[in-house]
Amino acid sequence: MSSAADTADPATASPRTGSRPQTERSAAPTGRSTLGWLFALAIAAAAFNLRPVVTSLGPLLDQVRADLGMSPTVAGLLTAVPSLCFALFGFAAPGLARRLGPVAVVTAGMGAITAGVLARSFAGNTAVFLLLTSLALAGVAVANVLIPVVIKRYFPEKVGPMIGLYSMALSAGTALAAAVTVPLTSALGGDWRVGLGVWAALGALALLLWLPALLTRRQEAGAGSGGQAGGAKLPITRSRTAWALACFFGCQATGAYVVMGWLPKIFQDSGISEGTSGVLLALTMVIGVPVSFVLPNLAARRGDQRLFVVVLAAFGIAGYLGLAFAPAAAPWVWAVLVGLSNCAFPLVLTMIGLRARTAGGVAQLSAFAQGVGYLISIPGPILIGRLYQATGEWYLPLGFLALLLVPQMLFGLRAARSRHIEDEAVPAQAAAASA
Repeated sequence: MSSAADTADPATASPRTGSRPQTERSAAPTGRSTLGWLFALAIAAAAFNLRPVVTSLGPLLDQVRADLGMSPTVAGLLTAVPSLCFALFGFAAPGLARRLGPVAVVTAGMGAITAGVLARSFAGNTAVFLLLTSLALAGVAVANVLIPVVIKRYFPEKVGPMIGLYSMALSAGTALAAAVTVPLTSALGGDWRVGLGVWAALGALALLLWLPALLTRRQEAGAGSGGQAGGAKLPITRSRTAWALACFFGCQATGAYVVMGWLPKIFQDSGISEGTSGVLLALTMVIGVPVSFVLPNLAARRGDQRLFVVVLAAFGIAGYLGLAFAPAAAPWVWAVLVGLSNCAFPLVLTMIGLRARTAGGVAQLSAFAQGVGYLISIPGPILIGRLYQATGEWYLPLGFLALLLVPQMLFGLRAARSRHIEDEAVPAQAAAASA
């Protein structure tokens, strides 16, 4: 892999002038192909670890509940804990990055994931299990926010390809954990503790890759190049683009978590077997692996991303309506369409990287958009469950999901316009100072 500064990428060209906007210069890995490979491999390994802590638990939840004496209410709370942790700890990430540097915080996040996933497999009661799961999710939260910052700072010319690599690895980790946790647990003796704890090995591998990256950054910082995601704190709540990104993120996260939690049940209620419904869920996730790599590259090459916002929303509307009215008629088609719609996630990550000029700006925007977005997404799966419980049918829940794609599209169209949050926040900051 060539370094971040080897070639100019149209992804960072200003759509109005055709020239590159002012960005922070890459502190690394400029002119160093080996270091560039190390950072790219570390980013992919970290991304691969950002969802198994959640998706490995779902298939084994019944065993965990029975062994720990977990009540149904607490088990239901587990579905909301990831979004809550992603929001709360994600808000803290920019401050930590300003003090310690984004690479150091991501490295610590990999350590938290590894420790939390391993230790919770030894938990003797529900409270300890929840606490250790929250530790792992805290690591996921800061990495969620700061990996786009690392990409923006150290690969400013290649935001699209690197976000694509990140998104593809994240999708692959999500799909793999969901697909192999049960057979892997059975092969290792059937104990859920082993089945969950084994995923700590991948976290340890990612940690081993981030440690030399951290040491390299500290050595170069000592030489004067610096490593922190600096920059003045922006009044980001005054940026319309930031709010649009947050709402777009929240809408797409709502749909994604509903699909992960309820899609097999939707298919099973239409007469499709449990085994096939699990394969269909895996298909919705696997389809995101190649698309998550290609889409950010395509999106970053355009001045704005409105076309992709509309196309992905159209896929989702078609998929949800198909699931509502003829789920068993073409289940593979509906699974593919819903999976494509969920690729709004790598799209919004790409837009976060492109809507700020500096790594510091990306850190603040990423924390705000993901923090607010995950808070917005918390009620979604719960509401879908209530609607299904009240009606006994999937027409209303799926109609709600299809309707939700309308505001998602509207917010996405606003967020996809070629703007930088610094241009919206600085005038507001100046006006406040002169008042």
